[in-house]
Amino acid sequence: MITALVIDDELYAREELIDLLHDTEEVEVIDSCNNAIEGLKKINALKPDVIFLDIQMPQITGIEMLSMLDPDTMPKVVFVTAYDEYALKAFEDNAFDYLLKPVETCRLAKTIKRLKKECQEPDYSPLVSDMLELIPCSGHNRILLLSPAEIETAYSDLTGVHVVTNEINATTQLTLKTLEEKTPLIRCHRQYLIHPQAIREIKLLENGLAEITTQYGHQVPVSRRYLKELKDRFGLS
Repeated sequence: MITALVIDDELYAREELIDLLHDTEEVEVIDSCNNAIEGLKKINALKPDVIFLDIQMPQITGIEMLSMLDPDTMPKVVFVTAYDEYALKAFEDNAFDYLLKPVETCRLAKTIKRLKKECQEPDYSPLVSDMLELIPCSGHNRILLLSPAEIETAYSDLTGVHVVTNEINATTQLTLKTLEEKTPLIRCHRQYLIHPQAIREIKLLENGLAEITTQYGHQVPVSRRYLKELKDRFGLS
């Protein structure tokens, strides 16, 4: 899966783009930020495959930020702008592509298709048929095989995809998408899956967010996007 960083000083534009990228099921947004200075730090720390970069930002513009990056290690750059006149400038500055605000789904799909060809991210899902009986995980000089029934939650972070049981937090080469499709785990957040039978409590928070407490006391976030689906699943109003 393509890893991405979204840099945009407009909160709603940033959140909308993150949701659109998630809907493609081809891109994992590993972080976001609202200015170029923070963007530079996160690019160096996270090393995403691609950055979706707003051009007009206070203090340092997106184009100015690119000049501060090492050309040899710079990720793919997709400019996101509300101004048509910046389109040609984006290509002059060696951007991979550009998107005009408001971002259209069909236009974004073309960009993702091009990114997939360039990044050549391996897809493990064809290696797995039907439902998974066991989840292969890496351990110290060993391979752990965990039953999906044991797993309370799975999540992704900068170091990979992790599955969590009562006693084990292990890393797997499978993606969250594969785990979602091939196990009973369901999506509750862009970066988290939860086993429905592991849910002990759903705590409703402000701003339409929630937090799950599992049978063994793990805390799992629920985003606004998935809270309604979770409520509907359990017949909650």
